[in-house]
Amino acid sequence: MRSRGRPTGARFVQAASESRVGRAGADREWLAPIRGYLPLRNGRTHYEGVRQPATFLRATVALAAIAGVAGTAADAQATADNSRRDYTAADVHFMSGMIYHHAQAVLIAGWAPTHGASPSLRALCERIVVGQSDEIALMQRWLRDRHEQVPDVSAPHHMMPGMDQTIMMPGMLTADQLAQLDGARGPEFDRLFLTFMIQHHKGALTMVNQLFGQGAGEQETVYRFAAGVSADQTTEIDRMQKMLATLLFGGPGQ
Repeated sequence: MRSRGRPTGARFVQAASESRVGRAGADREWLAPIRGYLPLRNGRTHYEGVRQPATFLRATVALAAIAGVAGTAADAQATADNSRRDYTAADVHFMSGMIYHHAQAVLIAGWAPTHGASPSLRALCERIVVGQSDEIALMQRWLRDRHEQVPDVSAPHHMMPGMDQTIMMPGMLTADQLAQLDGARGPEFDRLFLTFMIQHHKGALTMVNQLFGQGAGEQETVYRFAAGVSADQTTEIDRMQKMLATLLFGGPGQ
């Protein structure tokens, strides 16, 4: 006896077909709003082939790649900017100020031959002129390489009486001191030069301490230069103090 609950033969095929069509109709109702589905064909849901997910995937990958390239370019630019800007405003101020500071030292040391300086003082002045001129070139190159403003100290009047007070750094001679030194000759020039240059060198040490004291001076060239200034000028202060003591009190010469 045939079961009344399950159709067989042609009736089963017809029922199954009706069932598929019914399901397809139901599918239309909830799949229609979804992009990417095409109208049903032959009673079956037809997704854009299986081709559309691949197209969508390729587009997504392409967009991600573009975003990745843009991000990489931005990161590279930021890294380049950081590598170029591996210094601080305090470093720039120090290098710029020390150019003026050194330029004044070179100026007054250059007076030794024309102002009757002693042989020992002239030898000291020659070292100052050569050493600090080279350091001025180094500082100017450092600033120029970073597109920072480079102080112009080519004109001697910048260091003479009436000079711009904004360029005055710690220890630099005032206009009155410059005039006093320029008017001295012989032993008096030696005495004033040593007195003022000790003051000048101590000012350079103050500048170095100010630089490091504010957490700056970490850029390699600035650090090496500032450390060198500290060591060299500390040594020269000691030498000049001994020369001054000899001049004033007649102690043993250098």
